[in-house]
Amino acid sequence: MFVQITKEEYKKEIQKKAWYQTNNIIWTIIFLYPIFSVVDYIFAPNIWLQFFIVRIISILIIYGLYTWFQLRKYNYRTLLHICFFILSATCAVLCNVVSIQQSTTYYLIYAVVILFFNLQVFWEPINSIAQGLIALLLLAVFYNIFSEYTLELVINNGGSMFFIIAFLSCLIPNARYKVIVREVRSQLLIEKSNEQLKDQNQNINEKNNIIDRQYEQLRKLDDQKNNFINIAGHDLKNLIGQVIMSNNLLKDEDYRLSNDQKEYIHFISEASEKMQYMLNKLMDVKEIESPDMKFNMEIFDINHEVTHVFKGLQETANMKNIHLVDNILKLPLNVKLDKVFVGQVFQNLLSNAIKFSQTNNSIRVVTSLQRQKFVFEIIDEGVPIGQDELDMMFNKLKTLNDASGGPGESRLGLGLSIAKLMTQELGGELTYRSNDNGNYFRVEFYVIN
Repeated sequence: MFVQITKEEYKKEIQKKAWYQTNNIIWTIIFLYPIFSVVDYIFAPNIWLQFFIVRIISILIIYGLYTWFQLRKYNYRTLLHICFFILSATCAVLCNVVSIQQSTTYYLIYAVVILFFNLQVFWEPINSIAQGLIALLLLAVFYNIFSEYTLELVINNGGSMFFIIAFLSCLIPNARYKVIVREVRSQLLIEKSNEQLKDQNQNINEKNNIIDRQYEQLRKLDDQKNNFINIAGHDLKNLIGQVIMSNNLLKDEDYRLSNDQKEYIHFISEASEKMQYMLNKLMDVKEIESPDMKFNMEIFDINHEVTHVFKGLQETANMKNIHLVDNILKLPLNVKLDKVFVGQVFQNLLSNAIKFSQTNNSIRVVTSLQRQKFVFEIIDEGVPIGQDELDMMFNKLKTLNDASGGPGESRLGLGLSIAKLMTQELGGELTYRSNDNGNYFRVEFYVIN
């Protein structure tokens, strides 16, 4: 999450912080500065009343300036410089009019005022240095006007201590200014980050509400799907039962049938049994919704199953004038898989290859043994379907837009999606490609010794 602070926001926050510190300084001076008259009463009783009046006038001027600057929104630095000058002037006068025995106390008070000011103020360090020089200048001016003592005597009686404290206190605003600037920036970043997080949290809540509504809709659709499967399944069971019953009646009259007719009846019988097996799986709603489909694993010759699928689709290919080339390995290769679903994988791949192939084209069906794996390949060197189209067909229900199939043919890739899913569930691997050389499909399963 990237947070950016504008110059206007930063400047505004700096001003707020500066005025906050200025308020602390001004109100502290207003409340505490008159109390210093107690010190005057103790150490300079002959002039304490005059300077009490001076202190009262000073804080009234400071309060008036403070109110004026706030109303007019003038620069706080100017206000602080004026206030500091007023305090410096009164303190410098006192340091030079009291006796030399009391000057140490007043130089210490002057140093404390400067130290307090520099500990609280928020401005650039150059301002404090300027005020320190002004304080020295005022002391020098009032020393020449009021003092009756030598400079050495003044320095030994509080002057040196004042110079040291005043000089060291001028170093404080530099560090304080940098610290507060970093705090202001950090505070702004935190506030803006919190605002962004609140907005994001609100967006997330809104999206969660949308997801909840969509989930409820999907749940209803899922219930409708299950109901549809149950209804359609029962109807299909009745139809398949009628097909099996009719086929059994034909078997009873097999002495009247030719060899070709007997072979067709055998194909119908096998197809009906497979349909019944797959329909029973489909009807088991709990099994459909479980993460693992339960298969009926058995050992069988997979080349024989491929041959069976190949022969079953030859008539379909002939109707479209497509030549199926048999390169099926005659060597038995045993696998332990669900025979019905494996046959359905080969059926879906080859039937879709026939469906999307051009008329008068040849399709090669190849099986082989490679590194203890059975390999089933369909090689169509005709017009390519296109890799993007195959990706859509193998990954979701998608209608193709080209016209490579015959008129009226369904362009849905559901059969290929099912083939890919079944191959993965059975522990195999299905790959495909479509380029300038044509279309290629490959399925791999491990064989058993």
